[in-house]
Amino acid sequence: MAQIDAFFKLMNEQGASDLHMVSGQQPILRIRGDMERVKYKTFTNDDLKAMLYEIVPENKVKEFEETGDIDFGYEIAGLARYRGNLFMQKYGIGAVFREIPSTILTCEQLGLPKVVSKLASLPKGMVLVTGPTGSGKSTTLAAIVDEVNRTRKDHILTIEDPVEFVHKSQNCIVNHREVGTHTKSFAAALRGALREDPDIILVGEMRDLETIALAMEAAMTGHLVFGTLHTLNAMKTVDRVIEIFPANQQAQVRSTLADALKAVVSQTLFKRVDVKGRCAALEILICTPAVRNLIREGKTYQIASAMQTGRKYGMQTLDDAIIELLNKKWIAPEAAYSNCIDKTKFVQFLKNPPTDFTEI
Repeated sequence: MAQIDAFFKLMNEQGASDLHMVSGQQPILRIRGDMERVKYKTFTNDDLKAMLYEIVPENKVKEFEETGDIDFGYEIAGLARYRGNLFMQKYGIGAVFREIPSTILTCEQLGLPKVVSKLASLPKGMVLVTGPTGSGKSTTLAAIVDEVNRTRKDHILTIEDPVEFVHKSQNCIVNHREVGTHTKSFAAALRGALREDPDIILVGEMRDLETIALAMEAAMTGHLVFGTLHTLNAMKTVDRVIEIFPANQQAQVRSTLADALKAVVSQTLFKRVDVKGRCAALEILICTPAVRNLIREGKTYQIASAMQTGRKYGMQTLDDAIIELLNKKWIAPEAAYSNCIDKTKFVQFLKNPPTDFTEI
């Protein structure tokens, strides 16, 4: 057993989402969004490096010493998987670990809207799950892929850095590929994917132009592609995909994206005030013919209005989702106000409304 395993067990017992280990500090757990120090000695650089190198793959150690940061996966049988990031900082080595539960929750167990589970039945196209870091994108995607795995008879190929949720083949065949271990890059894996007879492709992170272009190409050639982006809402997601391309290609990209995109699910995570735990507010965009026209014509600023009028298709804006959580008394008014889009809708819920300099 590795020395660091004791911290992972503590992390699991405390219900923490992340473990921070940094030279010159005590270990820190993120519990329900808050950082809490563990009663343990302050790490020296040498002690922490020895502890971390015990679990880092040899090839990754070499890469880390050359580049100063790496991502890798680590698993404790019967407990959980962990996504680790090592980095160098002013006082020495540092690491952050995110716990990936070994049990994959279904869409129903996560309390996701029914339209989200229906995305698993799409024959082709691109579905993007977006949100800031730590908003639960991987958990939502895992639930959708699990739905595919249980209800369809297809080939699922995941490309991740590192592999997070591990799906055991059920009705589908599932193959996991890890960037840096099984393939050189997301783009290289996507180019190879088209020769590997997949029906569903999961792209762990769409970071660059080449990856996004290949993902759209796969969606346009009859595959169902799931991917993630670090954007805050549906409108910004569409803009981000288009704006990553050179200006002279953007008109063509708008047309391609309008045809390829099937849905955008953008989520924000909140700490619950009624029970221990967290919950997600989801903005859902379904690409109806009206939405496709807005994307094609560059009128993404009208997408919010299209979501308001498209509720019968399962669409909802982030603000509507937040208000629903607020009415259930699941979240604090202050958290709702700080994360919403239209602040004027939420001022009424605050006892002491702030003077918001962002609206000046």
